[in-house]
Amino acid sequence: QVQLVESGGGLVQAGGSLRLSCAASGRASFSTYTMAWYRQAPGKQRDYVGVIDTIGGTHFADAVQGRFTISRDTVKNTMYLQMNNLNPDDTGIYYCNIAFNSVLYWGQGTQVTVSS
Repeated sequence: QVQLVESGGGLVQAGGSLRLSCAASGRASFSTYTMAWYRQAPGKQRDYVGVIDTIGGTHFADAVQGRFTISRDTVKNTMYLQMNNLNPDDTGIYYCNIAFNSVLYWGQGTQVTVSS
């Protein structure tokens, strides 16, 4: 069983920054697994934000490319999403996920609100 807990969301003004965390538990190490961030704006579908692979390579959606970065701390089993130059379109609930033993696990999400 895997548990993911997101944190770090909040209210920020446009142009500001936030760092989200996704803490994974239930296994000794998740460093050999790809983890991803998604977000869901009110009334919209859940959209891909970015991913970090097992060797630290990252990929991002066009909408956040150049503003967001992803990193992971393998000792803490935690993935981070650094979000810079935020704009109101970045508002939503941010979720992390991990595919483990053919099961896709999700956290409960953390709310990010960007005011104009």
